[in-house]
Amino acid sequence: MTHWFHRNPLKATAPVSFSFYGVAASPAANKICNDLKAARARLLEMFTDPTCNPEIMKNATDSYFSLLQGTTDRMCTEESFIVSLDGTTQENKMRFIQNFKWTDTLQGNTPSAQQDAVFELVSMTFNVGLWYSKFASRLAGKENITETEAKEVHKSLRIAAGIFKHLKDAHIPRLITPAEKGRDLELRVIDTYIIQCQAEAQEAKVTIARAIELKHNASLIGALAFETANFYKKADHTLNSLEPDYTSKWRKYFQLKQAFYMAYAYCYNGQMLLASDKCGEAVRSLREAEKYYTKAESLCKEYRQTKGPGSTAKPSEQLFFTKLGGLIKNTLEKCERENGFIYFQKVPQDPPDLELKASYGLVEPIAFEFPSVSPQCTPEVYATFDLTKNHKDDKAKPKQEEEVKPMKEPDLKTQKDTGCSIS
Repeated sequence: MTHWFHRNPLKATAPVSFSFYGVAASPAANKICNDLKAARARLLEMFTDPTCNPEIMKNATDSYFSLLQGTTDRMCTEESFIVSLDGTTQENKMRFIQNFKWTDTLQGNTPSAQQDAVFELVSMTFNVGLWYSKFASRLAGKENITETEAKEVHKSLRIAAGIFKHLKDAHIPRLITPAEKGRDLELRVIDTYIIQCQAEAQEAKVTIARAIELKHNASLIGALAFETANFYKKADHTLNSLEPDYTSKWRKYFQLKQAFYMAYAYCYNGQMLLASDKCGEAVRSLREAEKYYTKAESLCKEYRQTKGPGSTAKPSEQLFFTKLGGLIKNTLEKCERENGFIYFQKVPQDPPDLELKASYGLVEPIAFEFPSVSPQCTPEVYATFDLTKNHKDDKAKPKQEEEVKPMKEPDLKTQKDTGCSIS
């Protein structure tokens, strides 16, 4: 299943020194700044390390976020650079001291810049969500994926969806400067990432493929495929009001996956109708499956030819894709043959309605929480940050037009595809 998923590039960022000369007026305050710099650098390094796994990633994220952002309990707010540690409801005096620059996944290497620690929090966490989706893609691309690894793919995509959802619900609304149209933190873009992760968690080598491997009944497989197609339809619709220059390729991916899973849904719906002796309707359902499959093949070619950000998926080269074409062809021939010799039923002009609802197997995001505040971040240490002192480092706001060097992501090497079989 290598290259089954489309992946947009990681967000890139400018270095941050956290060197608050004069402002950090105690050894403990200086240590927090030095630890922030080191933890940030390590986390950025983990994004592009091919040996990084979810445990390593969690340790790296907890290390950084426990310093940058803590959690809120019922008694007090303890957030190092974002909400005050002095027991008041005022903003943390350190929130606006540092500039942060981040690129966006769809709009090249020209960054957005905000002098706001919340902007850093949501941008870095967004990258963590992207990493989990990319980890799932790499794992799904293994030649002989085990059942345990398939479950890890499923879990990682649900974690990614939960991260994006948490940012949308709890932290992006806190930004002083709202995201511009088409930027990662803009509602339509982050909604699309949530939907994509949910759809892919139901896909090949995860929910649908497992249902096929375990020979579940046709109605369940058809329902899961139909629900997955609707996820992709919703993702495509969410992007339709944004600039085609940077969304066309992503939208083509959603369109081809929607067509592919509609073909799946009609194919298994046809099997269900045949089992119920509704052979004429089964023929019509299989013909509709054939139509959607042909459309998916055409959209695969259009997708590869469309320019835009992100790695190019190659679904039409995967056995999971090509097997469906053979299944549709053979099932349709069987239905037409049996209708001609046994049933003699009229084939309807219109395709049957897909009134399919999956009773289980639908994917929900896994709730995401930030780590507890670092023990280093105490009210006593907080009091030693003195903003009346001159802060020269990074004082000038970065220019928006400057480019930030993109992250060098590991190559996703093609492996022999074994279809949807799980070892």
